[in-house]
Amino acid sequence: MWNEPFLLGFIAGSLIAAAVIVRMTSSRDRHSRTLSRLEGKLDALLKHEGIQFDPFSGAPPAVLDALRRGKKIEAIKAYRAATGADLKEAKDYVEELERRAR
Repeated sequence: MWNEPFLLGFIAGSLIAAAVIVRMTSSRDRHSRTLSRLEGKLDALLKHEGIQFDPFSGAPPAVLDALRRGKKIEAIKAYRAATGADLKEAKDYVEELERRAR
């Protein structure tokens, strides 16, 4: 049914696609870790200079309440309802809020 050159081409194409996806994912993770380290350094500099900066100090109370109860999806929904943010923006905000709370 399938000829050998077609199968070899399909397998090679699949392997190349998988390699590209893995590279993109690891690159995104690496950038995320680098950004997190830079944010930590910036936070340390601000603290050293006595400057208070917390972009999450004004987090909606419903979001904070949901996170305290371990309800991440509820927190995302609450953030979207309070701000009109799209799903990705709300998810990123809540995950960053969780990370900073640790």
